[in-house]
Amino acid sequence: MIILIAGDTHTGKTLLAQRLLEKYKYPYLSIDHLKMGLIRSGRTSLSPESPDSVLTDFLWPVVREIIKTCVENGQNLIVEGCYIPFGWEKDFADDYLRNIKYICLIFSEKYIRQHFADIAKNESVIEKRLSTDIVADDMIKSNVYNLEQCKLRSYNYVLIDDVYQINTDIK
Repeated sequence: MIILIAGDTHTGKTLLAQRLLEKYKYPYLSIDHLKMGLIRSGRTSLSPESPDSVLTDFLWPVVREIIKTCVENGQNLIVEGCYIPFGWEKDFADDYLRNIKYICLIFSEKYIRQHFADIAKNESVIEKRLSTDIVADDMIKSNVYNLEQCKLRSYNYVLIDDVYQINTDIK
């Protein structure tokens, strides 16, 4: 089984991936790690500051083929990152899609406004981040967009509205 965990920055994708790894013993791929490996190795002229859409266009074809390889080999993998494009499913035939579960983590506007200090404080719970200077209004816009896209496409999502609590039961 392949588990795709998408969502905006700071929504807890890496934390969920880590919890799933611990519970199910599935390895996980951080698309951010792949991005930084390619950037630091000089395999791309992109940078961490490149627009997300440009990074997605660059990274998704590689991630997509990793997913296909895992499905073909009957392997499990958790893939997490904000570089999973809406419309990802069009890149896979039905026999692949049967082996892929998708979840998008989304903060409500209320949650962001009430817990913004906690969001910023917990940004390095799993991985150390350089200062990101996140802005509440930008997060709200991105999360509203993600929710609209998930509803439009009938994607699975978790709306974090009151208490940050995510179920790790995936089967």
